Amino acid sequence: MLAPMVRILWSFTVAGQREQEFVRAYGPAGDWARLFAEAEGYRGTKLLRELSGSRRYLTEDTWETAEDFDRFTAAHRVRYDELDARCQALTSDESLIGIFEEAD
Repeated sequence: MLAPMVRILWSFTVAGQREQEFVRAYGPAGDWARLFAEAEGYRGTKLLRELSGSRRYLTEDTWETAEDFDRFTAAHRVRYDELDARCQALTSDESLIGIFEEAD
């Protein structure tokens, strides 16, 4: 039986007038996904927008294991931090919801 995939969930509130840039950076073909795609174990990103019009988004990054993500961040720390700094102005709030695995 295959091990359950790991999903890392983040919540963002996008800064005013920055939604198009945010989607380009955080979407499934965006800057973050392209960086993650260089890593073994990365399986994709989903971007969800809250229906209320609040400019709130969720990202769901899927990895085979939490260790795959940890290895990626250790190996690409400088590039990760550079991209994070470039994207900081796109959001007014950012928070890690958590790291989850599929339940049986």
